[in-house]
Amino acid sequence: PNGKGVTEVFYMLEGHGMLGDSDGAKHFFGPGDMVIIPKGHTGRWDVNGPIHKVWAVNAHDHIEESGPIIRAQVDHYKDFAPHCLSDTSANDPLYGNTGSVSSASNTFYDVGPTKVGVWTCEPGSFEVAYGERQWFHVVEGTMFVTDGSDGTSKRCVAGDTVMLPAGWSGYVDVVESVKKVFTVAK
Repeated sequence: PNGKGVTEVFYMLEGHGMLGDSDGAKHFFGPGDMVIIPKGHTGRWDVNGPIHKVWAVNAHDHIEESGPIIRAQVDHYKDFAPHCLSDTSANDPLYGNTGSVSSASNTFYDVGPTKVGVWTCEPGSFEVAYGERQWFHVVEGTMFVTDGSDGTSKRCVAGDTVMLPAGWSGYVDVVESVKKVFTVAK
C-alpha cells in the first residue's frame, strides 16, 4: 500500500475510533485526544460511528520517521494535565520568552518539520517578535491574539481554531487561563 502523503494532526471533539499500524499495533482515540498520522504511515482506520475533529495537515517533502514501521500516535487528554507539563515561561516553545507570564507545555511529537503539543498560560500579556507557522485549537480559556502589523485582534475561546502564518508578530493577551493544543509546521 501507498503511505500517507502528508503528516496529519487532529484533535478529537466527538466519536471514537482506532488507527492500526502495518504490523497490527492499534491506537485507540476518542474525545479530547490528539492524533498524529505521520507522512508515510500505512495502516487502517476503524471509526466506530460518526466523528467530529479539527485537523491540520503538514505537506512536507520527506518522510521523517525512521525504522521499518511508521506509527500513528495518540496522546490522551489525561496527558494534558498540569503535572504532565513543564514550566516554559523563560523559553516558551511557541512564543520565546513570555516574561513574567507563567506558561507550561508538553511537546509530545517533534519529528522533522512537525511539532505537536499542548500549551497552557496564566492571565497576562506578552509580545511575540517572530512566530513560526502555527495551528492551534483552544481547549479552555480566553485569549486575544493581536497582529503587530495592522493591530487587528482575534478573540480566541474554547472551541476556536486559529492558524498563524510564519513570521507572525504581535501580542498575546491571556484573559482567562488558556489550554490549547498546537501544531508547528516548518
